[in-house]
Amino acid sequence: MSEAENEWLPQPDVEDIELVKVLQALADPVRLSLLKVYAAGRRFSCSPEELGVAHLHKSTVSHHMKIMREAGLTSTRAVGRNRYVQLRRDDLDARFPGLLDSLIKSLPD
Repeated sequence: MSEAENEWLPQPDVEDIELVKVLQALADPVRLSLLKVYAAGRRFSCSPEELGVAHLHKSTVSHHMKIMREAGLTSTRAVGRNRYVQLRRDDLDARFPGLLDSLIKSLPD
């Protein structure tokens, strides 16, 4: 597979992740629910069904994922026409210790 078919989409460097942007990204209930899904610690496809948001159109899910990536919450790898997303847990824990744990614990089951 060529490098163009398997690349990371742009995201902020760890030192450029801003708390205000992270909190703004998580101010939406859909993105909070995605945070809980991504906190499982594995890579997810962009499938609304897999993410538990089947009621949303795929373009809406993509928009939410872009907001999270640009805020520094997630990283996205493009593999051909597919996208795989994972939480930047280590980066966020290094930048804002305890923030993710507090947020995730506060979310309903």
